[in-house]
Amino acid sequence: MTADPATLAPARFIQSDDPNIVAFANQAASGGTDPRDVAVRLYYAVRDQVLYDPYVRFNVPESYSARDVLAKGSGFCVPKAALLTACARAVGLPARIGFADVRNHLATPKLLEVNGSDVLCWHAFSEIWLDGRWVKSTPAFNLTLCRKFGVHPLEWDGRADSIFHPFDVQDRRHMEYVRERGSFTDVPYEQITTTYRDLNPRLMIDDPWGTGADFSAEAVPET
Repeated sequence: MTADPATLAPARFIQSDDPNIVAFANQAASGGTDPRDVAVRLYYAVRDQVLYDPYVRFNVPESYSARDVLAKGSGFCVPKAALLTACARAVGLPARIGFADVRNHLATPKLLEVNGSDVLCWHAFSEIWLDGRWVKSTPAFNLTLCRKFGVHPLEWDGRADSIFHPFDVQDRRHMEYVRERGSFTDVPYEQITTTYRDLNPRLMIDDPWGTGADFSAEAVPET
């Protein structure tokens, strides 16, 4: 089995030929001793240097873009996974983006209210081709946010899948997967936004969060 050539090519949302992404990837991969080591270095660079923030405009394409999330320095799980995928492709590692619906037990009240449910559709992760198979990793939650939110940070060794936070630091259930959406060579923007319009319509208004909304400030563990 070999990887699809499309998993090495630039795409609309996974702009692996963008000069800033190439530079970011090369810097993060510097010193890597083999493909797995390079992939792991890319994972931690995306996880911790680009901050997780779901208070974005879900109704515009740039919110889903690897190039835009790198330029902004923050974004939600989809563009962060797209960025890791783009970085892998930029250094010659086949990569694609995967999705699943997850039940999130420890989100902010505002996020749950706007989402309309504790099931978050189209949660994203990256899949990188290593040693002849796809290995999953989720670079969404940066380390500082995990510590603030009381969630164990997701580690990744390039060997085993690392796709969700099952428990917080107090061993309360945090996240579970409820539906697999599949793997793609680019962000399926039209499919994602169709789901949001149908199931999470408030996500698709221009600014559902309100002036001064700050996810990091609101991300505190329940007591």
